[in-house]
Amino acid sequence: MILDKINSPADLKKISVSELPVVANEIREGLFNRLTKIGGHFGPNFGFVEATIALHYVFDSPNDKFVFDVSHQAYAHKMLTGRKAGYFDDSRFSEDSGYTNPDESEHDFFNIGHTSTSIALALGLAKGREILGKKENIVAIIGDGSLSGGEALEALSVAGSELNSNFIVVVNDNEQAIAETHGGLYKNLKALRDSNGKSENNMFRAWGLDYIYEENGNDIASLIAVFEKVRDSNRPVVVHIHTQKGKGYELAEKDKEGWHWCVPFDRTTGKPTVNFGSGESYLGITSQYIVEKAKKDKDFIVVTPAMPMSVGLGPEERAKLGSQYIDTGIAEEAAVAIASGIARRGAKPLVVTNMTFLQRAYDQISQDVCINKTPVTMLMNYSSFDGLTDVTHLGIFGLAAFTNIPNLVVLCPSSAEEYISMLDWSLDSKQKENPVLILIPGNAVSHRPTDKDYGVLNRFKIEEQGEKVAILALGDFFQKGEELTSAIKEDCGFAPTLINPRFASGLDEELLHDLEKNHQLVLTLEDGILEGGFGQKIASFYGPEKMLVKNYGLEKKFYDRYNPDELLLDCGMTTNQIVEDIKALLK
Repeated sequence: MILDKINSPADLKKISVSELPVVANEIREGLFNRLTKIGGHFGPNFGFVEATIALHYVFDSPNDKFVFDVSHQAYAHKMLTGRKAGYFDDSRFSEDSGYTNPDESEHDFFNIGHTSTSIALALGLAKGREILGKKENIVAIIGDGSLSGGEALEALSVAGSELNSNFIVVVNDNEQAIAETHGGLYKNLKALRDSNGKSENNMFRAWGLDYIYEENGNDIASLIAVFEKVRDSNRPVVVHIHTQKGKGYELAEKDKEGWHWCVPFDRTTGKPTVNFGSGESYLGITSQYIVEKAKKDKDFIVVTPAMPMSVGLGPEERAKLGSQYIDTGIAEEAAVAIASGIARRGAKPLVVTNMTFLQRAYDQISQDVCINKTPVTMLMNYSSFDGLTDVTHLGIFGLAAFTNIPNLVVLCPSSAEEYISMLDWSLDSKQKENPVLILIPGNAVSHRPTDKDYGVLNRFKIEEQGEKVAILALGDFFQKGEELTSAIKEDCGFAPTLINPRFASGLDEELLHDLEKNHQLVLTLEDGILEGGFGQKIASFYGPEKMLVKNYGLEKKFYDRYNPDELLLDCGMTTNQIVEDIKALLK
């Protein structure tokens, strides 16, 4: 295998150009080995193999610096920079993250997992190079719909007007985001593709950037030629290459959305080799609710920043929604602000994405929604500790971040019935002044009778009345609260009070005062970090009182690729650990 001889980009340069397609095939075999066994980003990596080889053949990494947007297309880059064991040696998969990581290699400059950042980060490297009086090529790589993100466009604008030195932006145009692309700029990319880069309507030139187009984005020799043209350039230039997402695997070439990311699968059939069960899921409940809601209520509309599958809205469901669906592209800020305008006009917007991505719209939630009290409903997936575990995709900071914005009602459902009831209340035409954020539960679907109206804000609900210890188990940690309640009855000989807070953004002060009559200890359980979270609000409330309070949650820490069960143990949050804490505190 030629790849056996390549342990650095310097080794790659010793290979003849005619042999490089063989290297591409070998890289794809490494991709197959890893992805069939542990899953990961499929389409972005398969489509960018040839471009990665050409980049490393022409440029001199790490002296020349590559910044990959999202960095979910950097697997081939890792194989060419000394990390191929993470793809060919099953026992070493864990050594290699799914994104660029400076802790792994001098060829990586940022730990990146969010979108639309590469141009700004690389522009910073270029400006830093100027200040230090150095010389090297700075290359930003962006694709998969990331150009529609505001940060990418802002950085292009700055580069075209403020930089007069080497700066290369490779636009990996595979005609796709995760789902289909949305936004007028993609019409311009199509015009450029159709005209072989000669369309007079060229947004890159309009920003003051030089521009070059390469149609054969999966042909190594063609790419080497175009990269050699821009190497050591003294002007910011965009290299627009047309690639095929998922290239080298027919199933992925045909179903680009379905193969953007994959679970472990059988290479021959493409079928998953892991079983997630066929029972109920909150994803299925959500997509069904949205489609049915749209049928019944023509004032209802879904707004998503390129994340329809965060709530299970596949192509079929999106087609059913029709004009009651808008995809803003990778643009969370715009999605939230647009939703505020929709709500102000009198319609009923539902913004859907993953919690980790909503962070980018914090200002719009605060300014455009909450100050104006527009009744926007935001529905977030993957806010749980056992959802997405990569350091760049954690949703565990959401409660602390958003529950402290005035006027925002943050609801944490604990069952399917409660989840649907909260959605119904939030999207009801009578609910006109509360912006609402609802967290999709991250645990198994449970069923329990529930209230229908949440108009009396911050009203907690006692699910089981007891004594001595009160357990406030928030959202998808309510089931942990039920388990803890049973354990206390068995191990401690008394029945505690079990409370479903429901509201994470406010306190039921009347209920909390009532607990002081026959309780000595209040426990809080929350699926997020403790600092700034729900439990600390409870502890602060009881600060001047005699009530003991013990908060259970996660540390303010960037966890990375952890085992969720081990994390609970490390944080002292298993049922047995909490019971032992109770015994010690009640002595």
